[in-house]
Amino acid sequence: MPTPTKGPRLGGGPAHERLMLANLAASLFEHRRITTTVTKAKRLRPYAERLVTFAKRGDLASRRRVLAVISNKTVVHELFTEIAPAVSQRDGGYTRITKIGPRKGDNAPMAVIELVLEPVSARQATVAEAENATRRAGSSAAPAAAQVPAEDSTADVAAAAPAADETEATPAETPAEATPAEAPAETETATEGDAEKA
Repeated sequence: MPTPTKGPRLGGGPAHERLMLANLAASLFEHRRITTTVTKAKRLRPYAERLVTFAKRGDLASRRRVLAVISNKTVVHELFTEIAPAVSQRDGGYTRITKIGPRKGDNAPMAVIELVLEPVSARQATVAEAENATRRAGSSAAPAAAQVPAEDSTADVAAAAPAADETEATPAETPAEATPAEAPAETETATEGDAEKA
């Protein structure tokens, strides 16, 4: 059995409520922001975000599900071609509700509900990259832990040696590296020369 929604029903009956939410969602997608009462805005938010999630999928079945709710094909086309690509980087939170002053006639609390079409901020992108890096590090923690001490020990040895020793070691290493490569060749020629003398 479906969970009942919180608060009183909008309109006279369930069919009227469905029509009101569908019309509010169509107006929101068409104008990008609408002014309505706080209650209607709060009830519209999950309804509209679910339709945006269908639009992000972009397949034919999703388009037909949205068309079953919103009968205006122009609005549905706009939702799938303009709004969905604009919010493709977001995982949710496609709408924003901002409370404004009460309505003059009956003092009803009013709010503006609008689509959040701004790109995801650099800070949020950095946090997402850090979380992904943490997940990757967590899955390969054992191999990474085995590699880190070996790298640290080499860095510590290099840092512990004085700078003068490093400059002296560099010229000494160059001939030493060249000498072992040349030494076997000289040894072989010397051996051949000894064999000829004998």
